[in-house]
Amino acid sequence: MSPVFPMLTVLTMFYYLCLRRRARTAARGEMMNSHRAIESNSRTSPLNAEVVQYAKEVVDFSSHYGSENSMSYTMLNLAGVPNVFPNSGDFTQTAVFRTYGTWWDQCPSASLPFKRTPPNFQSQDFVELTFEQQVYPTAVHVLETYHPGAVIRILACSANPYSPSPPAEVSRWEILWSERPTKVNASQARQFKPCIKQINFPTNLIRLEVNSSLLDYYTELDAVVLHGMKDKPVLSLKTSLIDMNDLEDDDFEENNDCGMDSLNKKLSSTTLGEEPNNGYFDKLPYELIQLILNHLTLPDLCRLAQTCKLLNQHCYDPLQYIYLNLQPYWAKLNDTSLEFLQARCTLVQWLNLSWTGNRGFISVAGFSRFLKVCGSELVRLELSCSHFLNETCLEIISEMCPHLQELNLSSCDKLPPPAFNHIAKLCGLKRLVLYRTKIEQTALLSILNFCSELQHLSLGSCVMIEDYDVIASMIGAKCKKLRTLDLWRCKNITENGIAELASGCPLLEELDLGWCPTLQSSTGCFAKLARQLPNLQKLFLTANRSVCDTDIEELACNCTRLRQLDILGTRMVSPVSLRKLLESCKDLSLLDVSFCSQIDNRTVLEFNGSFPNVFIKKSFTQ
Repeated sequence: MSPVFPMLTVLTMFYYLCLRRRARTAARGEMMNSHRAIESNSRTSPLNAEVVQYAKEVVDFSSHYGSENSMSYTMLNLAGVPNVFPNSGDFTQTAVFRTYGTWWDQCPSASLPFKRTPPNFQSQDFVELTFEQQVYPTAVHVLETYHPGAVIRILACSANPYSPSPPAEVSRWEILWSERPTKVNASQARQFKPCIKQINFPTNLIRLEVNSSLLDYYTELDAVVLHGMKDKPVLSLKTSLIDMNDLEDDDFEENNDCGMDSLNKKLSSTTLGEEPNNGYFDKLPYELIQLILNHLTLPDLCRLAQTCKLLNQHCYDPLQYIYLNLQPYWAKLNDTSLEFLQARCTLVQWLNLSWTGNRGFISVAGFSRFLKVCGSELVRLELSCSHFLNETCLEIISEMCPHLQELNLSSCDKLPPPAFNHIAKLCGLKRLVLYRTKIEQTALLSILNFCSELQHLSLGSCVMIEDYDVIASMIGAKCKKLRTLDLWRCKNITENGIAELASGCPLLEELDLGWCPTLQSSTGCFAKLARQLPNLQKLFLTANRSVCDTDIEELACNCTRLRQLDILGTRMVSPVSLRKLLESCKDLSLLDVSFCSQIDNRTVLEFNGSFPNVFIKKSFTQ
């Protein structure tokens, strides 16, 4: 062979690496321009008219501010034409997620974050929407009416939820657009129109993922508009080249490749190159290599296992999988993935399967097989929005996870009520999250009776519970170690239940009584809380119109460790009592006085000047 050809090969690889490096370091503006070029170069026939449609219905979501039995502030408001846009402000006809800012990460009920979470996965909540017609998307517009900027990812699914027959091939998700959380310095309404990537399949199922950590208040979404073509657009050669360059960037590929085949290929691959060379790693202590590898994400760990025999051994060591976060790979994970991981996860202690397994990706049999091998050492299990779960799954958890201390079933609203009876067998539980589940009173009483070690309990929006006073009485009698309790939107708790809680759970540091309409300050229940719970750091009395100056003064006198207080909507609190609270509670960081009629903007500005370390929120409706 002529010596010219090897030289050309070297030069080609050199320029390829230079271009790849440039692509990785390109400014966001250049990337956006490339996507605009893709859009501008699409070619459609005159008969292929663009279809513009609003969402037909909301099929899944992770949380919402509203009640399960109404439309106010719920995700259901995203279906159909806009109710509010282009108006700005706080309106009940919009979709609102339950949290915003960093306050929920700073309260006593916050869980420790998982290690090895990829930096490009920062989603906190999601909502999935269906549309009438399947189209090849050309644009997705999100109508935001209050505190915009939370949407960070938009995905499309190949499955048609309205198809009468099962899909011919496994459905897959593809990212149309993604971006890291950014601060939007305006609360006014806007029509968010990101430049999306073109995909090679039609869709009528769109998913928005949000991160509200940089917001000063709850984001409010009014509608989602899907633009698209019935027939696949024909792309020009120029478009294809631009798209190929984007896909060559490793970071871009990691962000956009949602196919399960890619993950399973990484997990299953054991092929090593010929004559593997361990290099200087042979000279390092085993423990040091393990420590270094702890910083790799799961896909990187799987790639590294293919480099040499020594690193393959390290990457398959069960000690590397003690803390396993699979939530970032929810779009890729299936039974095959769990099977590949099974042999490596015999020592797993923390396992996050939140958002995974929906639409048949994970079966009950696949989940059961995995837990039978990997559940014996589990201490923490996160299963938020895992709709593959049924009663058999909870039975398997109760039998295979004897050391389980934390169980999160948040928004597993498809679990049948009898399934929750099995949780009572997990006597060592310290944290239990049942937000938006269909647990019934009998099952919950059984859990409280047998799980006396509980320290954190979330019962927010559990609409199947008939009498919260009975539940509160059992909590006060059995859960003496309880530190945090979420009773958000409990429909019938009264001053009697609050009295039982306050006397029986003196260690309480966090209590959420937001939107509990049956509590009245005139009974003295809030004043008693303040006197009997001196360790309170977070107290939410959201939308309780009866909270008054006496309650605030009792908090100022007895709860000096208070950090977060929400009294949104009260008409009975004056600036005088609030000043006493601010002066007494030196650690206070969040005070929500939205819609408090006696607290005007001038008062808030004055307090901001005197107490700069406190975030004082005063919301309004235009």
